[in-house]
Amino acid sequence: MGQNPQQAEATSAASSATKPTGFAAKMMAKMGYVEGQGLGASGRGRLAPVETQLRPTGAGLGAVREKTKQAKDDEKREAAFRGEVLEDSEEEEKKRRKELKKKRLSGVGAAASTPTKQKIKYRTAAEIEAMSEGLEVPNVLKSIIDATGSETKLLTSTAGLMSTRNAMVPSETESMKIAKRARRDLESFAEEWNTVSERKKFYEMQEAQLVQEMDELEGGTRGLESVMKAIRDIQVAGSDITFDQVAWETTIEALENLDREYVDKVDPSVLQEVAVAAIHPLFKKAMHDWRPLEDPTNVSSYLSRLSHLFGIQPFSTGTDLALPSDPLLHSSRPSKSTTPYETMLYTLFLPPIRSAITNDWDPTDPTPLLSLIQTWSTILPAFILTGLTHSVIPTRLETLLSAWKSSKPVSERHPQPSPHTYIFPWLPFLPPDHLSPTSPIGLFSTLKGKLKSLFQSYPLTHPPPNTLTSLLPVLPPSFLHSLQTRHLLPRLATHLSENLLIDPSNQDLAPLTESLAWLTPPWSLSTTTTAHLLTAEFFPKWHHILYLWLTNNPNYDEIREWFLWWKDQFPESLRDHDIVAKEWTKGLETISLALDLGPENVATQLPPPETGPVKPLGLSSAAAARQVKQQQSHSTQRFQDEPVTFRHVLETWCTEHSLLFIPMREADPASGLPLFRLTASATGKGGVVVFLRGDVVWVRDGKKREGASFKPVGLDERLLERAEGR
Repeated sequence: MGQNPQQAEATSAASSATKPTGFAAKMMAKMGYVEGQGLGASGRGRLAPVETQLRPTGAGLGAVREKTKQAKDDEKREAAFRGEVLEDSEEEEKKRRKELKKKRLSGVGAAASTPTKQKIKYRTAAEIEAMSEGLEVPNVLKSIIDATGSETKLLTSTAGLMSTRNAMVPSETESMKIAKRARRDLESFAEEWNTVSERKKFYEMQEAQLVQEMDELEGGTRGLESVMKAIRDIQVAGSDITFDQVAWETTIEALENLDREYVDKVDPSVLQEVAVAAIHPLFKKAMHDWRPLEDPTNVSSYLSRLSHLFGIQPFSTGTDLALPSDPLLHSSRPSKSTTPYETMLYTLFLPPIRSAITNDWDPTDPTPLLSLIQTWSTILPAFILTGLTHSVIPTRLETLLSAWKSSKPVSERHPQPSPHTYIFPWLPFLPPDHLSPTSPIGLFSTLKGKLKSLFQSYPLTHPPPNTLTSLLPVLPPSFLHSLQTRHLLPRLATHLSENLLIDPSNQDLAPLTESLAWLTPPWSLSTTTTAHLLTAEFFPKWHHILYLWLTNNPNYDEIREWFLWWKDQFPESLRDHDIVAKEWTKGLETISLALDLGPENVATQLPPPETGPVKPLGLSSAAAARQVKQQQSHSTQRFQDEPVTFRHVLETWCTEHSLLFIPMREADPASGLPLFRLTASATGKGGVVVFLRGDVVWVRDGKKREGASFKPVGLDERLLERAEGR
């Protein structure tokens, strides 16, 4: 359809009006911007550029409203897109003010905002009089005070009765002023009256207390006068006596009578001061020339009779090795100062005791000092007894224990006291830090070092010292087992390996007997550990000799006796152990196989024992075979020596240098010759890998198996160093 000229003109005018003219407007239009809508793909961005809000010069934040109207409109429009209604702080404040205004107009909450004035309650004269004890209010004053109130009382002419009518008066009458003034004066007077009454009661109570204290002081004064008279009598009686024992007996009896007579009349501290003052000269004289170790009791019996007077609580020490915590030994006094009795003992008793322990006491003989401590322990203050048993005595014991040479056997030429003889008697008195296995200091710590030295250096050819058996009650089993495993067991293995030789013709059992002496109860290692030790150090040698015997014209009757004889050399608990029993079974199986093979095939077809690497025997195979042959007296045939090869020479060289010669059951890939390992380790590891070609030893260079090169060496120190891993 065509348009008329007027419509076409209007359309062209509208399009020219909406068409962007500027460069920025054209660029934004190309990007999809439509005038009147917000920025962004969804049209939710800004509608206008960011406006600035100017503040006056020198004004800081908050001086003017920071948000412009445009920013608020943008926030509301964004909230509308999210389906929310945004209210700024100004609108909220307007709403809150409107709500408060509505409440005030409607009367809701008026009571809370404007509290009503409470009605004043007046007390009558009778109530004021009742609240003040002993106060009497005159009747005239009562009528004046009680005639006041919010109503005015008038007399009418009807029957002379009082009737109440509401009277509207513009101001207070003179009578009301007088009544109010009288009430205020009466209330003030009543308050002052109550204050004076309370003060009077306090003074009366204080007076009663002072009278009671004066009576007590008067009674105490009379008691002190009696005590002073008794003290003078004691001093007079003591001055007339020259014999110490009689003076002590007379003084103690007088003090006992004094304690019985005045125990409830005089302060105990006063009686204690009196008793100390009375016995102080006698006690000082007794301590002057006293030899504590020669005369442990001295005057302790006299002081024990006054223990109640001195305030000492007796205690008894236990006899068990595990000492329970004694409250007197291991606690401190709550008081900050010493009593006269404690001061006397500290200044007169402690110095000679400390000097005797340090200079005269022999710790190897605990009897004299132990008798002294047990005698005086019931009358000594806790801090003195603790100082002796926790510091002075343990120091002497630790010095003696440090001098104990645990690695040397006891002999008549070098006698050494066993530690248990001088440590055990003091166990009930020693503090816990000296008995704890985990303590880094103290007697037990020193004892651990000595036992370690014993297991490391004590000669195994001597039987175990009796000290070990005696110390068992105080040694934790875990601690003893750790010492034996780390220090004793390796020495026993070396002792059996180096000194035990299996020789049927002339068997020396000394190394085995000496080792079993260290492995038998009551303090030995477990039977399983001992069985493993024999399996590693004894049975390889035993099986090797049995194999040599069976392959060299054996006499089975002699082998049977030899087999049974060896079983009888072990304790029953060890002989019947599963690990040891398996080794005996292996020996029987070897003998049975030799019988089955017969004399013709036993030498060539009997396999060697498979008991791990054979330990050094001290004899070559040929020499061992010759010894077996010599003890067979029924046979006249001489043992024919095997032809000596270079392998025999190398085995003999390894035996002489305590090395193991172990076939590796593999061959060199290049030459095809069997490989052997030469090592000094008892585990069969380490050392050097070799093969033999002619009369030359070829040693593998490095640890790599594939592509390793071999170099020829001689039987000299270089080969020994490499085999020992040096």
